[in-house]
Amino acid sequence: MNKHTRLNITLPAGIALELDKLATELNGKKSSIIADALELYFDEMDTALAEKRLKNAELVSAEDVWKELGL
Repeated sequence: MNKHTRLNITLPAGIALELDKLATELNGKKSSIIADALELYFDEMDTALAEKRLKNAELVSAEDVWKELGL
């Protein structure tokens, strides 16, 4: 069973209205829609962070890795 944490949040009126419309149309819970949206957002942020880290990373050639490993 998943643990849940209750949060109180404040949303801009337009986003709250859109959320209400989606929940009504999808016959779903607002908390589920928000959780799904956050999961997608976190996936996007993970990608953005990985790309940022890659730009700052020191790249090592395969040959240097093989040499270091004695291959």
